[in-house]
Amino acid sequence: MPALSSLPVYRSAGIRAIESSAIAAAACPGLMERAGLAAARIARERLLVQGRSVLVIAGPGNNGGDGFVLARHLMQDWYRVSVLFIGEPDRLPADARAACEAWIAAGGALMDRLPEHHPDLVVDALFGIGLTRAPEGRAAELVQWMNGQPAPVLALDIPSGLSADTGAVLGTAVRAAFTVTFIALKPGLLTLDGPDHVGQWEVCDLELDAQSLQLPVGRLIGMACLNDVLAPRPRNSHKGSFGSLGIVGGAAGMTGAALLAGRAALQLGAGRIYLGLLRKELSVDPNQPELMLREAGEVVEMSQLNCLVLGPGLGQSPPARSAVALALERELPLLLDADALNLLGAHDVLRDVCRSRRAATLLTPHPAEAARLMGCTTAEVQNDRVAAAVALAQRYRAGVALKGAGTVVAAPDGHWWMNDTGNPGLASAGMGDVLSGICGALLAQGVEPLAALRTGVHLHGRAADMRAQAQGGWIGMTASEVTAAARELLNDAIYGPAIDV
Repeated sequence: MPALSSLPVYRSAGIRAIESSAIAAAACPGLMERAGLAAARIARERLLVQGRSVLVIAGPGNNGGDGFVLARHLMQDWYRVSVLFIGEPDRLPADARAACEAWIAAGGALMDRLPEHHPDLVVDALFGIGLTRAPEGRAAELVQWMNGQPAPVLALDIPSGLSADTGAVLGTAVRAAFTVTFIALKPGLLTLDGPDHVGQWEVCDLELDAQSLQLPVGRLIGMACLNDVLAPRPRNSHKGSFGSLGIVGGAAGMTGAALLAGRAALQLGAGRIYLGLLRKELSVDPNQPELMLREAGEVVEMSQLNCLVLGPGLGQSPPARSAVALALERELPLLLDADALNLLGAHDVLRDVCRSRRAATLLTPHPAEAARLMGCTTAEVQNDRVAAAVALAQRYRAGVALKGAGTVVAAPDGHWWMNDTGNPGLASAGMGDVLSGICGALLAQGVEPLAALRTGVHLHGRAADMRAQAQGGWIGMTASEVTAAARELLNDAIYGPAIDV
């Protein structure tokens, strides 16, 4: 899986436009042949270490055509290949019909029932990116059969039953071990239910330069973001060189949220952190005495700040609302999370001030908070996470990170980015506070706001992946552990595995 590049991501309509442009320009004849050949290569290299028996389940459209091409190439490489076809050859699209005829001409056959033996590999070529409704009848039964097989499943373009645009399961969907996707990434591979169904993935561009045929508005956040945002620190530095960050939150009983955000910001490199608490239950953080604890109102109005974070443990009291109102008036980068978002969604005046800000605003909602900001239901947000993130960014004239499986970062100009790092270990108390602190630290150090948001999201998820690998699983991961891992990753990205001190 490419990690360093910022790969383009297209909705289905964009992929169709690329295909049409390529065909019109005669730039790439035989796209189906190239797709099937690329998938056959991956089947050989990645999945057929043992065993030689392959079952291709081909559907009635072009995805089925890709399966016929794969089957023909694997058979020519002396694999035992069977094709179960649901459909009528005469009703296939032209290219798929030609692929079916080539399969038969090469000695292949079309089965109408499942084999009695268990194959070593199952290829899902039922439905591609054009599917917009739930598989029914025989198709639904075959999806369930594939999900019950001990053999790995290789999905062509996208697992059948998964929406390419949203990642939603359309009734039932294949759970693949590996997905080879053609031309470019699609949002559904990366967000909502997609990561649970796609398995590992690889993009086969079919020798097309997609970006020259259709300029992308969506991209994958690649690991290169860690290398690009911060330079190695000069030896002639002092704490003022790395910014002053204010973090406001910590209502009664929620001081821990503010402390987690402050500790994350400190460990990710901010020079000074002023922690403004609505309920000042502590005068010093015994575990991180470097943090400067103050009253919330004092921090919001500090003149020496480079940026502000509001929300960790903030609550929704009148003093909390006042803090948000004052922060929105400040001419400096501002990140709003948690109850700061809920207050924004609940008060028209705050929303109006947010939209009129000249300084950068960043919002980091989870789906329920996004729904409150949009005045809709959480289900409506999740139905199309990319569209929801873009709509939020445009409504509030802010950079938005819509958290969840496959976090979507969106800009007011309609561009968006998708993140593929992170795991269920992040579904734990305090993780959002740590993300706020990481992003705040990057802002304090002068990183451009949208870049800080993208990098913070990616780094946060990658740190969780690092922790999961170290502890052997996702269960029991804590926010503090993610902070420590994020610090290690950021240092490694800037200085390499070893630093000459």
